[in-house]
Amino acid sequence: MTRTPPSCPAHGRRTTGRWRLGGLALGLGLGALVVAVLSIPDRTPLAAAGPMNPGHEGLACRECHVPAAGTAAQQVSANFYHRLGLRRAGRDFGSKPVGNADCLACHDREDDRHPVSRFVEPRFAAARAFLPAHECAACHLEHRSRRVTVADLGYCVRCHQDLDLGNDPVEPAHSELVGAGSRDTCLRCHDFHGSHEWSAPYRLEAGVPEREIRDYFARGPSPYGAKTTAPPPGTRPAPAR
Repeated sequence: MTRTPPSCPAHGRRTTGRWRLGGLALGLGLGALVVAVLSIPDRTPLAAAGPMNPGHEGLACRECHVPAAGTAAQQVSANFYHRLGLRRAGRDFGSKPVGNADCLACHDREDDRHPVSRFVEPRFAAARAFLPAHECAACHLEHRSRRVTVADLGYCVRCHQDLDLGNDPVEPAHSELVGAGSRDTCLRCHDFHGSHEWSAPYRLEAGVPEREIRDYFARGPSPYGAKTTAPPPGTRPAPAR
């Protein structure tokens, strides 16, 4: 019968120590690589999540992505200690999150028919659960190479499901369309933000065909006509929404 030789405690300790040193060296190396990448002045080819949306092709990253506070090493360190529970909060990594304020810096319009402030009203809380329309990126997510990224053309019904205009001049009436579940017809007659030279027709058949709306959501021309207002002289033109 073959007997297994006893293990050597000293040899086991040396093996364990080498694994620990190897793991530490690997962790330090990866950390140094992350810091080095974040320290590159122009990381556009590395950081871009995808192609820019229509109208944004000429924008530089820094026009929307403001660098986060602190150095790359400080950001990595702060988030590492936060994960370990040794720090109350982490730090923004690389750049600050892009929010409504960044979008509205170029796209804010006083006559917007659906401004962000409208969607935060308490009566629209249920609708926001399905589509957080109070966030610009809910419908216009960047780096998707599309003008509008929400896929459902019938999102309007979430807020207008009880629409009844009384002496409705439209044919068929709005209440009939809603009652029939025709959720994808709203945009055939209505320019959502009202940013184009467009007057809603009185007959659905005179509205925009669905294929043209979907083409516009992608990268196609506006089926609602030209923009209603031009940007002030000397400012960057904002793409139609």
